[in-house]
Amino acid sequence: MLNLSLALATAALLMLAFPRFDLAWLAPVALAPLLVAVAREGRAWRRFLLGHAAGVLYWAGTCYWIQSVLEVHGGLGAAASWAAFLVFCLVKALHMAVFAVLAGALTGGSWALAAVPALWVAIERTHGPLGFAWLALGNAGVDMDLPMRLAPYAGVYGLSFVFATMSTALVLVLLRRPRRQFLPALALLLLYALPPLPEARRGSEAAVLVQPNISESAQWTEQWVAAMHRRLVSLSERTLEEGGPVRLIVWPEAPAPAYYYEDARFREMVNGLARRAGAYLLLNVVPHNQQGAPLNSALLVSPSGEPLGRYDKMYLVPFGEFVPWPFGFIRKMSSEAGDFAAGEKLVVLGRFGAFVCYEVVFPHLVRQFAAAGAEVFVNISNDGWYGRTAARDQHLKIARMRAAENRRWLLRATNDGITATIDPAGRLYRHLPSYIEGAAQTKFTYLREQTLYSRFGDWFVALCTLISVTGYAFTFLMSAAKD
Repeated sequence: MLNLSLALATAALLMLAFPRFDLAWLAPVALAPLLVAVAREGRAWRRFLLGHAAGVLYWAGTCYWIQSVLEVHGGLGAAASWAAFLVFCLVKALHMAVFAVLAGALTGGSWALAAVPALWVAIERTHGPLGFAWLALGNAGVDMDLPMRLAPYAGVYGLSFVFATMSTALVLVLLRRPRRQFLPALALLLLYALPPLPEARRGSEAAVLVQPNISESAQWTEQWVAAMHRRLVSLSERTLEEGGPVRLIVWPEAPAPAYYYEDARFREMVNGLARRAGAYLLLNVVPHNQQGAPLNSALLVSPSGEPLGRYDKMYLVPFGEFVPWPFGFIRKMSSEAGDFAAGEKLVVLGRFGAFVCYEVVFPHLVRQFAAAGAEVFVNISNDGWYGRTAARDQHLKIARMRAAENRRWLLRATNDGITATIDPAGRLYRHLPSYIEGAAQTKFTYLREQTLYSRFGDWFVALCTLISVTGYAFTFLMSAAKD
């Protein structure tokens, strides 16, 4: 029971470190209780259960909003949505269960202070490829100046490593390990040798971010959609009149699809706005591929009113844009009749790297926009599905980390919040209140210099994977030798 209590304490600390509580100072110690529990437990299957219990509670506590999304927008009743949410938590908890099994073995070795944090990073990177990525541990440190110096070099995983190292060091102190085992912790002093975060500065270019506050539950009649389009134009022009000339207008991802290529009236409305403003206009549209399947795309229109390029979203949201097998009984939340098709290639739109909604959670994807020449990031999103939950703040925190990793301004336009401008250090420069109709003129700067992370991606994850595999191999060999 003590070990179980310790494991659940880790889940509680992780929940408290993220929004809605946002007690980020708990992140450096959050893994310590679980590590103590698995160090005390010699049986692998029990370590697995301890990690799984912690994982279930953690995912249930931070992503509680998924249940209401499935119930309200996914067409499930209360009972079925809770059942589906439980299955989600049970599956996602397997990551922490595997970590607990392996970390329990590694804590007994003299290399634990390097191998255990490396193991955490290696497993954390698997969340995206295995179904759903959301809150990496390092995201909790987006407001911490010293750890954030690592972001342009190792990405969010560098911060995750720092926090996991501090938790492991605390555990080794509690276990009264020899002082020599603490030598790897001296590497944290190198943080002071890294360049400080760039100073907060006002951007040199102007942009308008539009937040139309469109209802997720509206009936998408032809008249209603036309009124929605007029609202987007009106909000844009009203803000243009209030300020000086702008370089870019950004419309968000919206609940109702916009058919730029099929709807001549809408197309001329968009092109006309770009011409009158003398600005680029970036908006969300739904084209179709050669097979007739819909795409969720970002389109850039030039100041002369001509389409310049389009990026088709490559990472689709399960249940939001397609229903994975065998969950056909759950209604897809988008209004398109068929499942969306994934885009096939990354496209930089002029000087803009535009990615759609959930794609911002993938560091390895976003950094490719900077590597391909994007000088400013644009994230168009519809967070209305989240309701009035902490998911909005969690999503924003993730977006802030992407800006810091690549040292890029990030312009974020959302349907009903949180619309924001993020500077190259991950700081909030300006944001609109949620749940209101509005638009804001903001500032940004084009930046060309690429960070180490932008150029080389997850090299640090590869290094951590090598360290953890080597550490576990030594542990296995030494255990076999003793036997």
